[in-house]
Amino acid sequence: MTSRRQFIKQGTVLGMGTILSPEIFKKDKYKLGLQLYTLNKELNTDLVGTLKKVAALGYKEVETFVDYGDINYYWKVEPKVLKQILDDADLHTLSGHYPLNNFMLPGKTNDDLKYYVDQCIQGALILKQEYIVWPWLNPELRTIEKFKLLAEKLNIIGEQIKKANLQLAYHNQGVEFDEQNGQIGFDIILNETDQDLVKMELDTYWFSYSSKLPVHHYFEKYPNRFPLLHFKDMDKNDSGLHTVLGDGSIDFKPYIVDYKLAGVKHIMVEQGNNYVPNVFDCVARSAKYMKQNLVL
Repeated sequence: MTSRRQFIKQGTVLGMGTILSPEIFKKDKYKLGLQLYTLNKELNTDLVGTLKKVAALGYKEVETFVDYGDINYYWKVEPKVLKQILDDADLHTLSGHYPLNNFMLPGKTNDDLKYYVDQCIQGALILKQEYIVWPWLNPELRTIEKFKLLAEKLNIIGEQIKKANLQLAYHNQGVEFDEQNGQIGFDIILNETDQDLVKMELDTYWFSYSSKLPVHHYFEKYPNRFPLLHFKDMDKNDSGLHTVLGDGSIDFKPYIVDYKLAGVKHIMVEQGNNYVPNVFDCVARSAKYMKQNLVL
């Protein structure tokens, strides 16, 4: 079985000098998206100005991020205020990361949890979002037993979200691919959730970093489960760091060759660290790479 180090090394070799065919996504008119966690610090300092800069770089869609414990506000403003700011910048938010891991905290009643998810739904509806995304799993929730519980919870809240004409999606980190007694958390999520209630938001960095299986395996086995795709690159010298798209070690071709099979509907840039020389320069260069190679 391929080790993590071998997998990363292979990805580095494949990724060097890779030029993606402009026709792959362009022919289906995918819009350029950005996960706003990339600019979380800047948004908390200057929300209006930062979003105008995002739009000026050619981004059309954005994915919001709600700070944990503050589900009613987005960067210190109510959803209706953020909606107007986005409209003024000619940006659309199609999805949002919400702290749904609180759904698994001890001491919560079913009524507490239903109310909590309803708050997330309310914000998403005001923003005209299509997807509510579960982005994170607490360290104490990463055992196989907890992954099975997670699948149960995803089905429950997925049904609640579906009734609001929205879609739940789960965003992977790397921990979902750690093998525990022959079982993989990512497989449990996919196998034990309803395919109509629970979709996936695949993160290219974390998948490349952690999975021992090729992405085609998941796209083929679970078609149409991956409507959201995060493009995030890996630094060539330090696999623990992100980098500007196209400058890193990840070969993106496997993620886009089967995009129709996977059911990809929206694509987003994300970079969570290693902003050299600064975050806006990184976001601008990633936008240029995407526009040259993938989107209109």
